[in-house]
Amino acid sequence: MDRAQWAAITAVVLALLFAAAAAVATAGDGGRDTGPHAPATDSADAGFARDMSDHHQQAVEMSFVVRERTTDEEVRRLAYDIANTQANQRGMMQGWLEMWGLPKVSMDQKPMEWMGMPVDDPEGRMPGMASRAEMERLRGASGRQAEVLYLQLMTEHHKGGVHMAEGCVRQCEPGVERDLAQGMVTAQQSEIGLMADLLKARGAAPRR
Repeated sequence: MDRAQWAAITAVVLALLFAAAAAVATAGDGGRDTGPHAPATDSADAGFARDMSDHHQQAVEMSFVVRERTTDEEVRRLAYDIANTQANQRGMMQGWLEMWGLPKVSMDQKPMEWMGMPVDDPEGRMPGMASRAEMERLRGASGRQAEVLYLQLMTEHHKGGVHMAEGCVRQCEPGVERDLAQGMVTAQQSEIGLMADLLKARGAAPRR
């Protein structure tokens, strides 16, 4: 079994395990948890769930775009795995916010304020997120150009995601959300290595 298959299997298995853990936790709490054990809206737990949901949404979008812009099976398979895993994880985090009775969008806090490093970007981008111009370039590219651009953008996206997930590992309360964050760190670091190999095979490298 090659590295691509191992990375894909690791990501999917982690997503399924944490989805099952979240379902058990939700069932055990009887649904919505707005009591004293629900995190505050300005907590690390709530901030991570909101911010990583937005971060994941762009990864899903990029992955669907590149699948339409190339016929290369390696890149298309990786993009599918990323889109599937991150869409599932996003659904879990949105579900937790619903269960906690917390808003899925906070107008009172900047992204990553829960980490003590609020985003001050004109587009509101968190670390690793592609700009509008970069997304337009990806939509206009095709073939090898689209593959390289996607792998470079997603490498940066994963690095930003790992940074945020590590913040949750440090600051979130013990439980399924912190476990999910640790799983994200492990899976995305593995995919960063895989994308470096795919870029090298195409005569390219990560941008930084």
